[in-house]
Amino acid sequence: MGTHDQKITLQFLGATGMVTGSKYLLTIPGKIILIDCGLFQGLKELRLLNWEDFAIDPKTIDLVLLTHGHLDHVGYLPRLVHGGFKGEIWGARPTLEIAEIILTDSAKIQEEDSQRANEKGYTKHKPAIPLYDLKAVELTTPLFVFKNLDEWIEIDKDCSCRFNYNGHILGATYIEVKYKNRIILFSGDIGRESDPLMFAPKKPGNADVMLIESTYGNKTHPSGHVAKLASTIKTSLPGTILIPSFAVERTQLLMYLLWQLKSKDQIPDVSIYMDSPMGANVLELFKKNTSWHKLPEKVCEEMCRQIKMVKTPEETIALAMSPKNKIIIAGSGMATGGRVLTYFEKYLGDPSATILLVGYQAEGTRGRRLLDGEPKIKLLGKFYEVKAKVKQIEGLSSHADQPGLISWLSHLENKPEKIFIVHGEKEASEGLRSKIMEIYKYEAEIPVLNQTYTLHV
Repeated sequence: MGTHDQKITLQFLGATGMVTGSKYLLTIPGKIILIDCGLFQGLKELRLLNWEDFAIDPKTIDLVLLTHGHLDHVGYLPRLVHGGFKGEIWGARPTLEIAEIILTDSAKIQEEDSQRANEKGYTKHKPAIPLYDLKAVELTTPLFVFKNLDEWIEIDKDCSCRFNYNGHILGATYIEVKYKNRIILFSGDIGRESDPLMFAPKKPGNADVMLIESTYGNKTHPSGHVAKLASTIKTSLPGTILIPSFAVERTQLLMYLLWQLKSKDQIPDVSIYMDSPMGANVLELFKKNTSWHKLPEKVCEEMCRQIKMVKTPEETIALAMSPKNKIIIAGSGMATGGRVLTYFEKYLGDPSATILLVGYQAEGTRGRRLLDGEPKIKLLGKFYEVKAKVKQIEGLSSHADQPGLISWLSHLENKPEKIFIVHGEKEASEGLRSKIMEIYKYEAEIPVLNQTYTLHV
């Protein structure tokens, strides 16, 4: 192959103008690599994209690289495998361990939702089928290959990649792919410089083309969120406080903060429950992967003694019916599924209950509809009136805000020829794009779905 046709192409298959469906197809001479393989979530028009044929034949993809284990970055993997992908899936050890937990949980929820929809008849599809099932997950996880941080790993003769610590959640990395002398950098989700659980993200030093997330690209996280959490709990009692929470990192962070507040008598002596089988599994990974986070083992054990774990669906129902004051952390974080829906059935119509939203709520999710003040919420084919108080605490996010993202770029030694702003709703991406251009004078662009960019070697 002559130098005149040496080119790298990059195609954006998700997370463009939206915070979901992260997938980037990188074609280099002799190799096709997919970076992240996320599920579209939220709005129905986005969810429908999951059912469409993949942009290229999955059989032609050689390798998948994963930045971290969240569903919007790994949730499409079983579909890719079902479509014929047979290559390896690389990621840091905790990323692949979390991906297995999340995919198993996602498949179970889809199987249960389809079964329920068919039994109760609230589906246009005859019959409703899951996007993928547990069998598909069982075919996917044998392709997982753990990779170390901070070392260049050979993909092909002229191509290698490197995984770098990125905070955000357990196992999160940004990925550099190097072909000859060109580096394409995929930020994944970037953590905060000062986080109670995770270490500060490593800052990149070099990139010819960079993709950077922009979830909070136009915002600065407010300070004082722990004090606000304490005061919100105090003013929401007596009653039940229900906190929909992401099972990975957010649940563990909330457990840690609530345990601290209770230990210091900064909140009343109220029973705290964690009802997320996935959250419990991830907690075990925190205990196992101690080099990835700041949480000392003793603290972890003490916290787990103080906070009661809800294990079975029967315990969930019993706890939902209990009249006593309580705080319940339950999955899922945007209330799109999981055990939080059992509590919603009981507490949405209860004026003495509080639904406390502590994470990002994507467009089209139940969490976002609650945040937007919708008077009725659809749940399992039925509408429920919202009488519970809906409150929000910002600042608990595991994503960097605009100042954090700008700081993350501060160690770049060269000027990238292009920065693509991804993984953000339109205003957030625009906010980050203008700030990058103002501070660094880099050429920054917000790509559209399926756009292709060519990089000459």
